[in-house]
Amino acid sequence: MRIIFFGSPREAADSLGALISAGHDVVAVYTRPDRRAGRGREKSQTPVKVFAEKQGLPVFTPAGFRNSAQELDRMADANADVFVVVAYGRILPADILKVPPMGVVNVHPSLLPMYRGPSPVVMAILDGQTHTGVTVMLLDEGMDTGPVLAQSPPVRLAGRERAAELQARLFKEGAAMLPAVLTGLQDGTVVPTPQDDSKATVTRLLDRSDGEIDWSLSGEQIDRMVRAYDPWPGTFTSWNGKGLKILDVELLSGAGIGATTESRPDLDSDYRLGHDPGKVVVRGGKLLIGTGTGPLEITRLQLEGRQGVAADEFLRGRPDIGGATLGGQS
Repeated sequence: MRIIFFGSPREAADSLGALISAGHDVVAVYTRPDRRAGRGREKSQTPVKVFAEKQGLPVFTPAGFRNSAQELDRMADANADVFVVVAYGRILPADILKVPPMGVVNVHPSLLPMYRGPSPVVMAILDGQTHTGVTVMLLDEGMDTGPVLAQSPPVRLAGRERAAELQARLFKEGAAMLPAVLTGLQDGTVVPTPQDDSKATVTRLLDRSDGEIDWSLSGEQIDRMVRAYDPWPGTFTSWNGKGLKILDVELLSGAGIGATTESRPDLDSDYRLGHDPGKVVVRGGKLLIGTGTGPLEITRLQLEGRQGVAADEFLRGRPDIGGATLGGQS
């Protein structure tokens, strides 16, 4: 099949490689434009661009498709049978969706119709899901509302996954599925199946403010935030007027959703009765923070302007954090 591929991150490069290995003819690749990153503000290319150029494929990096006549002509001239989209990072307008005769195939990291939209992996972790999966679908003008071509078996979650890790795992599954799905679409053995809109849930684009910790939440909810918002926007609070990133935590027994500090006989009486959400207590070299359901152990953190360190190292340098209230006045 002749394919135009749209994608940007490393996970998308894996899918592009799978299509090439399966013998498909990738006639063009679209990816996000180069951008400046790092302290030196040097230009950084997407992993898809780097991989595609090594394969000798033509690569295009439009900033958008608002005035898409030139791109439409280029795509039409390529005579592609199908377009494939994997984490491209931009929405394709309706006129582009109409170009390929077999449609536009998209890999989405959830079991649609659950978690439509831009943040399915994050929301699966925040919601405490025990399973998720991958959907290969045809795009239409809605937000992940098009018909389903194939879905992975449910992918079991152990409960400690971080978003970056889980996303890589799901897109790897999608890359393995793509070649067979395209072959089936071509020979008619894969039939598009409409989604059940009555079962749909929709995610939204994340904002940096989502990562600010409300210490009155349960320890379990905060633990999910730390894992779901890695790498972006991260989870953070403040101390002494400086930002403090919470990089890793350990959920203590009994601090789940619905628990209360009064129901925790394992806690010291002064901790149980006097420990407010956000309050820091140091016990046996451990950094404990009060939540709505009792203490949460912080195992790795990063003070603004410093490197991330383990909690014991942080305490050696800043023992004065004990007794402070994070996110408020110390």
